[in-house]
Amino acid sequence: MTDFLSGLSSMPWLQALVFVGAAVVAAVVVTALTAFIIRRISRRKEWAKCLIRRARVPFRLFLLVIALWIALQATNVDPWWREFLSHAALIATIAAGAWLFCALAIFVEDLGLARYRTDIPDNRHARRLRTQVLIIRRVTVVAAVLVGLGAILLTFPGVSAAGASLLASAGLISIVAGLAAQSTLANVFAGMQLAFSDAIRVDDVVIVETEWGRIEEITLTYVVVHLWDDRRMVLPSTYFTTTPFQNWTRKNSELMGSVDFDLDWRVDPDGMRAELHRVMELTDLWDHRVAILQVTDAVGGFVHIRILVTAVDAPTLFDLRCYVREQLVRWIQQVSPLSVPRTRVEHSETPLETAVPRTRAVPVDTQPDALFSGDASAALRGSQFTGPVEVPRAPGADRAGADRRDPDRAGADRRDPDREGPR
Repeated sequence: MTDFLSGLSSMPWLQALVFVGAAVVAAVVVTALTAFIIRRISRRKEWAKCLIRRARVPFRLFLLVIALWIALQATNVDPWWREFLSHAALIATIAAGAWLFCALAIFVEDLGLARYRTDIPDNRHARRLRTQVLIIRRVTVVAAVLVGLGAILLTFPGVSAAGASLLASAGLISIVAGLAAQSTLANVFAGMQLAFSDAIRVDDVVIVETEWGRIEEITLTYVVVHLWDDRRMVLPSTYFTTTPFQNWTRKNSELMGSVDFDLDWRVDPDGMRAELHRVMELTDLWDHRVAILQVTDAVGGFVHIRILVTAVDAPTLFDLRCYVREQLVRWIQQVSPLSVPRTRVEHSETPLETAVPRTRAVPVDTQPDALFSGDASAALRGSQFTGPVEVPRAPGADRAGADRRDPDRAGADRRDPDREGPR
């Protein structure tokens, strides 16, 4: 064995290949042994399955590059090549270590999320924790990547020598970067605020820009809202810190909704209320909290009936309102057709008013029509306003007029010879 090692020392590249092969075998053996132990544990524990899924590949790569780095350090190859290969192995080790750290961090966060389920009715606390863990996961991954890149850069002598000057100018650079990325930094801080202020959580039901949807994803810079028709609305994080919005699941997911009807005056509210309670007992959409029917208005020829119902969440409430509306429409058509709203039109004919004699004085303030509207009463009021018009009469017109008014007197004058006088 000693002769073999002494022979390898005289052939440095062959020695390097042997050491690299031994390192690979050692890494494979260690990873196989570790995998065997974790698989045995995974038969009884769920966390072991999650660990295998998350960290299997980065763990194997990390052990392999460490073994290769150690093997290269023990070889007798040319110093320049050994330094170059060792430097490359060091960079690979740092990168693999950062990857393994991210995988382990995600594994730990998955363990926390597995304890809180979001597929149960009362999942407010679980959704809040999920939102915070997802934000922490992203921050952790970004921090690990940045630290890994910094560590890789520091392995180069030129970069490490320039580190002092870079740190000296860090104040000016930070000011310039802050001004240049003001909106981005605002979104980042807004995302952190949303994650830990509990304003919105993943799977919250919100109304944004008059659109109904659920919070699908919260990142450091934007929020994705899954709308009811499968569209996605992407909003900056600052939107939820500067703009009012509706959160229907802020404290709990239970909601109350209304179903409105405009019906005829012959509707039977008691019968309709009994039908409401009957159909509510036949569905699982109702949470048995509120189911009432009230006549809230009765004007304009219609009776306005409002029904209030409750459900465990917004989608269930929408389905429940549609169900109640359909059942009561069927009840109105089949049982109470007189409740169907109707529009009534009344026809009436008013005779024209009899013209008033011109000698009769009619107070103007008692006339409902306008002064000069064109009808008979308006003409009368117009004549009273302007006054009677005097017409000149011919001589003897008074006597003729008197004769016309008293014909008996005119005949008596013609029959009395004594009143005629001498001829």
